[in-house]
Amino acid sequence: ITFTSEKTRPSEPTMLAVAHVQTLAFGGAFGGKAPAPKKAPAFAYGLPGNFNALGGGELNWDPAGFLEGKSELEVNRYREAEITHGRVGMLASAGFLVQEKFHPLFSGDGGPAIDQIPQLPVWLWAVMAGGIGAAEAFRINTGFRELDGEKLKAETALRPGYVPGDLAFDPLGLAPEDPAEFKIMQEKELAHARLGMIAAAGFLAQEAVTKATWGTAYGLPDF
Repeated sequence: ITFTSEKTRPSEPTMLAVAHVQTLAFGGAFGGKAPAPKKAPAFAYGLPGNFNALGGGELNWDPAGFLEGKSELEVNRYREAEITHGRVGMLASAGFLVQEKFHPLFSGDGGPAIDQIPQLPVWLWAVMAGGIGAAEAFRINTGFRELDGEKLKAETALRPGYVPGDLAFDPLGLAPEDPAEFKIMQEKELAHARLGMIAAAGFLAQEAVTKATWGTAYGLPDF
């Protein structure tokens, strides 16, 4: 049953025109083309140190989720802390290997290094504290932003554009000028820094448990 006669039924061109107007209305209301999906940033924003030394390729290892939702400057701050502790760890692990045999500043009692350190003369403690303070002041002035005079707080921890760990300190000229080679050197430094932190922690734990030098613990008492 129909209630539309041939005289009142709209013509085909009229129906097409109405459909065209409705299509334009919906297109204008919803912005036309759908926006392209935003590309996710690279792991750790592309910082070096993501290379899997055992299997090759990218590691993308962040089991605790420290990087989730963090800005690039915040991730750079994490890397600055990692590379700083890693450099200290490398020096510490090398010190454990050397100072238990060569210790011109210690009494030479042959005990663990952790017990020899408190025997340093007071003046040497002052020299070490001054040296560490000067190094830290240089690092902060190079990579960190100034504090707001009123809020006593910086807008961000690191300066925008600062590369974590790059203090422009290269007296021997070892840093390559080619960006690709420089990134490879950064990868190598991070790998050694992470190993150095683990090694230093291992030396400390071994001496705390055995109360002996690492040489004595491994059957080399004369070292």
